[in-house]
Amino acid sequence: MTAEDARKSPAGKAGNGGAEALAASGGNLEKIREILFGAQVHDFEKRFTRLEEKLLKETADSRAETKKRFDSMEAFIRKEIESLVERVKTEQGERSDAVKEISRDLRETAKNLEKKLAQLDEQATKGQRELRQQILDQSKSLTDEIRNRVKESAALLTRELKELRSDKTDRSALAGLFTEAAMRLSGDTKTSGKD
Repeated sequence: MTAEDARKSPAGKAGNGGAEALAASGGNLEKIREILFGAQVHDFEKRFTRLEEKLLKETADSRAETKKRFDSMEAFIRKEIESLVERVKTEQGERSDAVKEISRDLRETAKNLEKKLAQLDEQATKGQRELRQQILDQSKSLTDEIRNRVKESAALLTRELKELRSDKTDRSALAGLFTEAAMRLSGDTKTSGKD
């Protein structure tokens, strides 16, 4: 039996009508449900809608608050970073200036030391030169003095020798001279004793 035969048969008609009846009764069920639960369903739907709106609003508020806090935190962090960067730049500038100043001071100190060393070297050289000159002058002076004294001593010795040769006395004259000197000395002592 085909599907068409089933439709033509009375049982088939009843089956088709059953579906229609079922559809009609389903619609009735809907109406019954609407009558029984309609107010509650509408109330639930309103509640769900309000809850959904509230959740959406709270979510939006939470997002806005979170965004506001993140923006505030980001602004604070930016300020702190800018402050730190500025402080680092300032310290770097100060250190750079200090390093430049120290370098300049070191260069000046090195130049001054070089000048002083050059002056000391020059003074030492000058002092050595003057000392050598003084030693040389004193040496010449002493040499000249020694020569003069040697000449004077030689001249004196020569003179004395000449005198000795010319005034050569014999022994008897010398003895008489000594005797006379002795008498005079003894006479002087006598006269001085009387006084």
